[in-house]
This record gives sequence, structure tokens and C-alpha cells, in this order.
Amino acid sequence: MGNPGPGGYGALLIFKEHKKRLSQGFKLTTNNRMELLAPIAAFNSLTETCTIDLYTDSQYVKNGIGQWIHNWKKNGWRTKDRKPVKNADLWQQLDEAVNKHEVNWHWVKAHSGHPENEEVDDLARDAASSSDLLTDHEYEKGNQ
Repeated sequence: MGNPGPGGYGALLIFKEHKKRLSQGFKLTTNNRMELLAPIAAFNSLTETCTIDLYTDSQYVKNGIGQWIHNWKKNGWRTKDRKPVKNADLWQQLDEAVNKHEVNWHWVKAHSGHPENEEVDDLARDAASSSDLLTDHEYEKGNQ
């Protein structure tokens, strides 16, 4: 898949012996937007506040939520160079969702045989090539 181009996200929620799989594809988007939408969808599917171990293979997401976002918020969603933060719409959604829970962030190396990471990659790939693709309105408006 090209970037930008069709894209998809996958998320896997595990609680004891229960698994819930989430995925969705989009006609035109970027890989970074999909990396952000995966945890947003996961958080939004939760019905109560909880402690979460969240695994991502995206340094962009892990560094963004753990480090960069604090300055972006202080600077009115601008970078240190005073440029608008890319994907600010999704960073704001993720920030709001994260603040409802106690989240422990973990980074895993992509394509390294981590079973759950391989599963969500498959979910994302299948979603991106499905016939049920949504429009990423914010991306298409140019607010990325």
C-alpha cells in the first residue's frame, strides 16, 4: 500500500481469556494516522476505566504520547518550529482517551514474530484491502 493511500488499522484487546478484534480501512490516509487510530479505537471500545498494558510497534505513537504531546499542548498544538502538529485531530482524541485510564505503554519491534503484533498487522492489512473503506475526512480536508 502506498503512503498516502488506502490504509487500515488493527487492534486486539485481551482480558483474561477474552479477545476482541477491531479493524477498519480507509480509502485515502497515511500510515501514521492508522497507527494513531488503532489505540483510539481500542480505548473508545472500553466501557469502564481500567489499567491497560498497550503494545505498539509505532515509535511515532509511543514517543508522541509519552514525550512530544506535552509541549504540543503547551504550544497550542504547534511544534517547536511553530508549525501545526501533523494529525493533531487524532493526537487530541488519543490524549483525551488516554486520560480516562491508567496506561502502561510498551514498544515491540515490528515483524519480529510477536504473535499479537502479527495478528493486528494482518487485521490492518485486511481492513485496508476490504471493500468497506471509509473516508478519512480530516486527512482529506488537509488537517493532517
